[in-house]
Amino acid sequence: MAESLPEHDRILQEIESTDTACVGPTLRSVYDDQPNAHQRFMEKLDACIRNHDREIEKMCNFHHQGFVDAITELLKVRADAEKLKVQVTDTNRRLQDAGKEVIAQTEEIIRCRVQQRNITTVVEKLRLCLPVLEMYSKLKEQMNVKRYYSALKTMEQLEHLYLPRVSQYRFCQIMIENLPKLREEIKEISMSDLKDFLESIRKHSDRIGETAMKQAQQQKTFSTALQKQNNVNYGRNMHLGRSRILESKNDITLKRTFEDDDEHEEEVLTAQDLVDFSPVYRCLHIYSVLGDGEIFENYYRKQRRKQARLVLQPQSSMHETVEGYRRYFSQIVGFFVVEDHILHVTQGLVTRTYTDELWNMALSKIIAVLRTHSSYCSDPDLVLELKNLIVVFADTLQGYGFPVNRLFDLLFEIRDQYNETLLKKWSGLFRDIFEADNYSPIPVANEEEYKIVISKFPFQDPELDKQSFPKKLPMSQSVPQIYIQVKEFIYASLKFSESLHRSSTEIDDMLRKSTNLLLTRTLSSCLQNLIKKPHIGLTELVQIIINTTHLEQACKYLEDFISNITNISQVTVHTARLYGLSTFKDARHAAEGEIYTKLNQKIDEFIQIADYDWTMSESDGRASGYLMDLINFLRSTFQVFTHLPNNNNDHAAMSGKVAQTACMSACQHLSTSLMQMLLDSELKQISMGAIQQFNLDVIQCELFASSEPVPGFQGDTLQLAFIDLRQLLDLFMVWDWSTYLADYGQATSKYLRVNPGTALTLLEKVHRGMKDSSKKNNIFAQFRKNDRDKQKLIETVVKQLRSLVNGMSQHA
Repeated sequence: MAESLPEHDRILQEIESTDTACVGPTLRSVYDDQPNAHQRFMEKLDACIRNHDREIEKMCNFHHQGFVDAITELLKVRADAEKLKVQVTDTNRRLQDAGKEVIAQTEEIIRCRVQQRNITTVVEKLRLCLPVLEMYSKLKEQMNVKRYYSALKTMEQLEHLYLPRVSQYRFCQIMIENLPKLREEIKEISMSDLKDFLESIRKHSDRIGETAMKQAQQQKTFSTALQKQNNVNYGRNMHLGRSRILESKNDITLKRTFEDDDEHEEEVLTAQDLVDFSPVYRCLHIYSVLGDGEIFENYYRKQRRKQARLVLQPQSSMHETVEGYRRYFSQIVGFFVVEDHILHVTQGLVTRTYTDELWNMALSKIIAVLRTHSSYCSDPDLVLELKNLIVVFADTLQGYGFPVNRLFDLLFEIRDQYNETLLKKWSGLFRDIFEADNYSPIPVANEEEYKIVISKFPFQDPELDKQSFPKKLPMSQSVPQIYIQVKEFIYASLKFSESLHRSSTEIDDMLRKSTNLLLTRTLSSCLQNLIKKPHIGLTELVQIIINTTHLEQACKYLEDFISNITNISQVTVHTARLYGLSTFKDARHAAEGEIYTKLNQKIDEFIQIADYDWTMSESDGRASGYLMDLINFLRSTFQVFTHLPNNNNDHAAMSGKVAQTACMSACQHLSTSLMQMLLDSELKQISMGAIQQFNLDVIQCELFASSEPVPGFQGDTLQLAFIDLRQLLDLFMVWDWSTYLADYGQATSKYLRVNPGTALTLLEKVHRGMKDSSKKNNIFAQFRKNDRDKQKLIETVVKQLRSLVNGMSQHA
């Protein structure tokens, strides 16, 4: 028990000195102690409490007097406090009365401050909204004045910069909803403007192309004039005197060219002047901003391809006038000028690849169209105009960077057609010249007329120059006229060769080829047709032969003429030659052949009127009338040949040769015709009187041949044409069959030219004639009795002749 008392003191001490929160463990220790510890602790606690109460009482007793003094002082203060309270209450009342106005002012100030704050807030919000409203108003104004690209930029600013700041307001939502609609409206409007633009350039393509072609032509004219000016300056030191004249002339020409260019400079408009390109720029920018640039490019290219096909489709009557071709080329040039402009002022809308592809397509179509329509052109002037248009067309587009080599290749095809139209035209000119010619030598009365003729045609004849006037030139009027027309043809052909960007050698070659065509085809055909015409007589044919000789000699002057205008020497290796030599030789041969043909035809006409009585008993004693007429005709004809002008030795030799050949041909044809008359299968019998009459006619033919109707035959050359007839008739007239049969096959035979078959045919006809004559005279019996030996002789000769004929057949 004694041990537990100190423990309780310790616990009490801890309770007094420890925080209330920490008392628990201490109190728990009371219950953990020995039994009845709690009771003892409570007793100890009570004792502790009594001790403290005694200490408190002691302390109160010690301070009681002071407390009483303090209460006394407090009571004294109470009265003062009441007075003070009244004063404070009065002061508070007066203060409240005075503060009511202040409160009212304060409340007014508070209200004003609230309003001011609200106003400030509104101003701040309005400051945020005003730019939005201003931009939207600006957008509307831009839409009204059709500044759609700027309107899209304004929309972009509204969406990304202004509207997000005030997106909580309802009017902003309305604006946001309207912006896509405005974009679609802008797209539709810009697309409508683009369609109007496409329609506009379609309508103005011809004017744009015409302007571009005019500018290209003026540039070419200017360059040509400038080149001439430079050439004059270059040659000034070499030929000073002559160059001053040329220089002054070229200065005037160049000055006029400059003046013309200045005059046209104000009139000529560019593509930008004729067409407003702003719609396509606008539409391109708008679609680019909207992200639909590719859609716009595809649409634009698709529409332009459609327009290209329309432009490339020609009118059906385009080939009839040059204006049709000019309009067609102007539209195409205008189309590609616009595309070239779009290519250079925009990025991506039109590419070089696209334009090249479009041009290649167009070029193929253009070439096909020109091939077709040019084939309808029959007027060389129209073809030449077409060529000039194609050259200007090609030069214009080449200036814009388009390849045009295929167009110049096409011009070579058109050149062939141009030559064909020229050949047709000159064929008519040649026919007219030949129709108007009198086919007689050209008479010249004096020196002036002679100079006029030789100024048109290069004629030289020293022998003729020595003769006095009046005199005659050997050729007819058609010769100088043909020569002049050939030169005109060369000039016309040269016109097409100009501006083809070809060398002088190529141009020279083209001129020579076309001239060869003129000579070998057109002129040759006209000569051949002329020779075949019925109204062309023998005299005209001889004159044609003389004319062709002079034209042939003039070919070398035509070659010099071509060399002079092309500045290409004839010694050049690749220089072609004119084929006039063969052309005129062929014409001469044809004329000679026609002379022989006409003579033979005339002979046939006389032969056809022959009226022999093949059953006559004896001849008339004179030649037949038709044969004498024929011989007189031949004699007069050959006299005409020999009286042709022989001023030139060549002409004399030629006319003599033609006359000799014609005379020989006529005699041979006459001999053949007479032989065929005897051997005609329809002629069944011939009397000896008819043989005698026929012999008289052949004698006249031989007399004609021996009379030398044409000089120059040697000996009896011409008489040999009738040798077959002569030997055959002699055989029957002499009745020398034994000699014929004995000498047959020998070179020395008297009847060497008598064919057994011919002799057999004629003998059978004579035999039948004898029999028929005996029957008619009713003395057949007497004939049998008196001429039995002759009859047997004829039968024997017939058998022997047949055996010879059969032997010849077997041998053959």
